[in-house]
Amino acid sequence: MAKKNVQDIQIPTYDDLFTSEEQRQENKLEKIMNLSIKEIHEFKNHPFKVRMDEDMIKLSESVNENGVLMPALVRPSPYEDGYEMVSGHRRMKAAELNQMDTIPAIIRDLTDDQATIIMVDSNIQRENILPSERGMAYKMKLDAMKRQAGRPKLNNSSQVGNHLKNKKSIEIFSEEIGESKNQIHRFIRLTELIEPLKDLVDGVRNDGKKIALNPAVELSYLSKENQKAVVKMIDDYEVTPSHAQTIRMKKLSKEGRLDENVIYSIMTEEKPNQKEKITFKMEDINHYFPKEYTPKQKGDTIIRLLEGWYKRRNKDHSR
Repeated sequence: MAKKNVQDIQIPTYDDLFTSEEQRQENKLEKIMNLSIKEIHEFKNHPFKVRMDEDMIKLSESVNENGVLMPALVRPSPYEDGYEMVSGHRRMKAAELNQMDTIPAIIRDLTDDQATIIMVDSNIQRENILPSERGMAYKMKLDAMKRQAGRPKLNNSSQVGNHLKNKKSIEIFSEEIGESKNQIHRFIRLTELIEPLKDLVDGVRNDGKKIALNPAVELSYLSKENQKAVVKMIDDYEVTPSHAQTIRMKKLSKEGRLDENVIYSIMTEEKPNQKEKITFKMEDINHYFPKEYTPKQKGDTIIRLLEGWYKRRNKDHSR
């Protein structure tokens, strides 16, 4: 008979010696616990904003009458003491609005990628998700799926990405949410926009200005400096770019020929649905102004000169 290696000898643990199998299985079960809200931290880079909209008001009223009926899902915080919220940000906010100190929650050990996927899945089917929120959520989940797909399979554990039916992560994601791969990538492009442009595509500005998804996607390919110039034109001249205009900007940017003057020329062009107006090509008037003048300064100077001309003209006619 072959001798057993010392390393093969299984030493019983404390639990094996002093607890029953029933007790050990009980310890593995997830339990609902009332956790202090102060101990729960927001999910890192959580893409979904908790807004005081109509749905939030209804949820707060329901919590006031019935308490929090569905427990939140948290994990031990990997960044600090306490717990990190995975699913239940709005329920926790409703509890806070009703001056509750605790919230029922399930504590689950999750990796960063597991937590990210659950966080996105628990929120993505909600109504009233802003385009930029959807874009960030899509990016976070797809990145997590790709990371999981790159890891070797362990035992019989299910994995996403190329380990599942030889499909790519984007293909699985597309099937899960019922969106085309192109549409998913288009929403993810919104993460490349500067914040003022995200506000415009989300339609959350106080002045009501908004741009559609298609133009926003094209603008995401512009440099941050040129994106700022677009926002400046929108604010200074009360115009928003059409899809065709943003396609031209993207093309010129790729060719290295886009700057503030070109953006001004494109965005101040007359559109079919606009009233008749006079426009100038920047190259036709640039030599009349100092090089450091912005399009706004040039426009203001032209208006002042026209006002002076108008006053002199009226004065001459009154003689």
